Amino acid sequence: MRKEHVLQTTFYPRPVGRVLVTGGASGLGEAVVRAVAEAGGTPAIIDRRIDGAGASGAHAARQADVSDRAQAERAVAELAEEIGGFDAVVTAAGIDHPGRLDDVEADEWERVISVNLLGTVRVVRAALPHIERAHGRVVTVASSLGLRALPEATAYSASKFGVIGFSRALAAETRGRLGVTTLIPAGMRTAFFDGRAEQYRPGPDAQLIEPDDVARTILFALQQPPRTELRELVVCPEEEPSWP
Repeated sequence: MRKEHVLQTTFYPRPVGRVLVTGGASGLGEAVVRAVAEAGGTPAIIDRRIDGAGASGAHAARQADVSDRAQAERAVAELAEEIGGFDAVVTAAGIDHPGRLDDVEADEWERVISVNLLGTVRVVRAALPHIERAHGRVVTVASSLGLRALPEATAYSASKFGVIGFSRALAAETRGRLGVTTLIPAGMRTAFFDGRAEQYRPGPDAQLIEPDDVARTILFALQQPPRTELRELVVCPEEEPSWP
């Protein structure tokens, strides 16, 4: 009888280590904090509010608004000092203010860009020396609306298209020194949609994914061995129209 040889491979996950998570007190950030802690890592968070469940699960936390450069840089420096540096950073902080361009106040529109895009850049820039020393990983969180544009979402789409562009350029700039992964999730079942006008909330038939499932994807990226790259990960329902 002919024997068939089956190629067997074993995945030896990299230790998760010290992970800085922005927006870590709720939503996807909270799920990431939980996943990192369960995997034996050391999560630290930056959030505007640090009294949530995610904050209680973190080893260290700082209250800061990533739209403020001084606050963001100070929080990164203090957390790095407290836990001895970082092996990875996950930029999960994000906001939205939907509406027609001529209806959304300029300050509100620009705040979406400041938190989602510039907040990502500020935290990554401040954490970069630590990540590079550890030959670690940056995980930026974009969105399916960084792949397609919808009406009445100009600020959010602009910010998330920007995150994808920033991440691709950062990967090219830092190759061989650290890893860069861009996460592109579809809508998640979180409080992100709370407080919106009814027309901007997901309908009863909306396909939303669970933040814990997305967090496991991030954990998989963090556990990749050095010099093995997962550049972009799209996480979406089976019938998601944004991909491909």
